[in-house]
Amino acid sequence: MIALVLALAGTGCVHTSAPIAVPFPPVVAPAPVAYPVGLRILRLHRGPDRPLPTLVFYPAAVRLPVRAAVPPAPGRFPLVIFCHGLSGSAPRYADTLADWAAAGFVVAAPTFPHTSEFTDDFERPDIVNQPADARFVLNAVARLNETAGDPLWHRMDTDHLAAIGHSAGGYTTTGLFTAGHDPRLRAGVIMAGWGAKGAFAGPPATMLFLQGKADPIVPVASSRRLFSRVPWPKSYVLMRRDSHATYLRPGDIGYDTMNSLVIDFLRWTLDGDTAAWSGLPPMEYPQLSVQ
Repeated sequence: MIALVLALAGTGCVHTSAPIAVPFPPVVAPAPVAYPVGLRILRLHRGPDRPLPTLVFYPAAVRLPVRAAVPPAPGRFPLVIFCHGLSGSAPRYADTLADWAAAGFVVAAPTFPHTSEFTDDFERPDIVNQPADARFVLNAVARLNETAGDPLWHRMDTDHLAAIGHSAGGYTTTGLFTAGHDPRLRAGVIMAGWGAKGAFAGPPATMLFLQGKADPIVPVASSRRLFSRVPWPKSYVLMRRDSHATYLRPGDIGYDTMNSLVIDFLRWTLDGDTAAWSGLPPMEYPQLSVQ
């Protein structure tokens, strides 16, 4: 992995009103541990024409040459879903997802049926169906926590969930945060994404936006407009040297910055790690109305 330290541009993230409560009161968490990583592949389907093969990376008990043979580490780990963009896939980001699992999270990543690099019938408009796909996958993986005999039985903290998405996957992620969404969904990371209809309603969740300054696909002005719609605790990070997808995989110019921010954000919002919070950019706390 190339070690690069990138300066973050001024983000305009300031306290705009008296702070409100974050999704749950932060507490001091134990020192972070780097876990070995295991992998499962789930053959999920949301209907006959919506196959959703899903990679599930998890903290493992031991380090073995074959990830699929590794038993989970003891403990309970928050569940995170990652949504890929157009012409992407979950396997493309396997090393990144494994890094998040090594930080102490169970990471589920579906490959969507009609917008991935593997599909024979690419349909861009199908992204409107992907929030329901992502919700289905998140619920299916969470149920394994209550399935006696499953390797992930009692190994997930399903009271603290998060969603991360890039580009069209950012659209998919915003579609998870609509009216009536699961209140266990505490946090979201939008990477160069745009908003689904009805996004940012229902129970409050903390949001992190990551945006490349030189992104020709999702302009900075567009992502800032989306950011302005969020009525919850939020932070916007403009990455000076990055384009649309130059921070998503190890070795990319902005990867170390992205990876550090995402892991710290998840540790704060899902684990209540105040040490991780201290390393994050300033948060805005809009005045919330009761929903």
